[in-house]
Amino acid sequence: MPTEVILPKVDMDMATGQISRWFYKDGDTIKKGEPLFEIETDKAAMEVDAPASGTLRNVTGAQGVDIAVGSPVAWIYAEGEAVNAPAPTADAGKPTTVGPDPDGAKPCCAKEAGERRGVRATPLARRIARQYGIDLSSVTGHGPMGRIGREDVEAAQQAAARARPAEAPVRTEPPAPAPGLARQPAPQPAPAKPRLVVNGETPLHVVTLREGEGTPLVLLHGFGSESASWRPLLAEFTGPNPVLGLDLAGHGGSVGRVADGFDALVSGVEETLRALGLASCHLVGHSLGGAVASAVAAGLAIDVRSLLLLAPAGFGPDIDTAFAEGFARAREEAPIRSWLRHLVSDPAAISDGFVRATARGRADGVQSEAQTQLVSRLFSNGAQHFDVRGLLTDLAMPVKIVAGAEDRVVPIRHFTGLPGRVALHVFPRTGHMPQIEQRADVARLLRELTR
Repeated sequence: MPTEVILPKVDMDMATGQISRWFYKDGDTIKKGEPLFEIETDKAAMEVDAPASGTLRNVTGAQGVDIAVGSPVAWIYAEGEAVNAPAPTADAGKPTTVGPDPDGAKPCCAKEAGERRGVRATPLARRIARQYGIDLSSVTGHGPMGRIGREDVEAAQQAAARARPAEAPVRTEPPAPAPGLARQPAPQPAPAKPRLVVNGETPLHVVTLREGEGTPLVLLHGFGSESASWRPLLAEFTGPNPVLGLDLAGHGGSVGRVADGFDALVSGVEETLRALGLASCHLVGHSLGGAVASAVAAGLAIDVRSLLLLAPAGFGPDIDTAFAEGFARAREEAPIRSWLRHLVSDPAAISDGFVRATARGRADGVQSEAQTQLVSRLFSNGAQHFDVRGLLTDLAMPVKIVAGAEDRVVPIRHFTGLPGRVALHVFPRTGHMPQIEQRADVARLLRELTR
């Protein structure tokens, strides 16, 4: 009996999704576990692996149209198995699906899928390539089966940048405050749109998550994460501001930058913001990124207009170091799934697709090695090696803290007794990732700060 391939649920509130590309065409031989197609929702983009080995037949999932979750999109026939048209499903005839073709014809542009088969790339690599205007057919992939990854696209972009004259970034600095006075946001001219730079020009890896106008919004992820983790929140955020994501040292695209402690993480962000020529920005930080954002806001390198801290570290002495140490070591899907679900109140908030995507990014051990070295410099024996709580006292910009009542990593008691002008928002049935479990409300709070 053939194996039915269905459109999976890759996001907790997903009802429909779109297949953005097939990596194989009708009649191709595939192996179980190989990437079969890429699915996109308004909040996620990831590859779906083949559930069985055999011959791909009766491809009914058209590219670029809405398909209901759970609908069949193809069938995989084992060797020697007779190929017959599958029976119509309950969804047959609806405009969101395309009925099966008994002859095996592919209604979703089989020729195009066949042509694209030779260009294998991760969703993140495709997004970065679109951002830089890079033709993926000109990029050499170094991943499994020649798949193009983020590093391959960035290497191609850097090579292209070396072939043309580099544009010097514009750097400006806010004036120093008068002695004895708390720093106030200094009047600044309207900031220029951030120049999209080659990552080799900045100390940390920078991703333009959204183009826009006005004061830029800079996002700093938590321990073990990277800038791509902000996309679910940005699906809810409708502000006009340009949005930049920075990968902290030892993470994501900055995995090669070594940080010997918390101060090095902070200086890396400051140096990167200055290299981008930003005179001012809004800062958002999650967990470790929240602590780093607090220190950057308290410094003099950048004029921070507002500060949104999501379950920030550095506000109390204790922390769940078992999570940080365990996740830093994790490379395989099973432990990664366990640690990710430790971060939320509802395990359903962490989809299997998200787990698989995370596991693929850590499978080579590079992230694991860098973060294992870093974790010992930040935490040990249930304690944090840094404290940013006192920095909030003299901050002049608006500050909001968002916390989950069921956070198992950072105790909620850390956020009691803060200065009265610091707004604290505590959500019930929420863990350490309010930007995932309460994304709509977090986006609303962010809009309030960036108006």
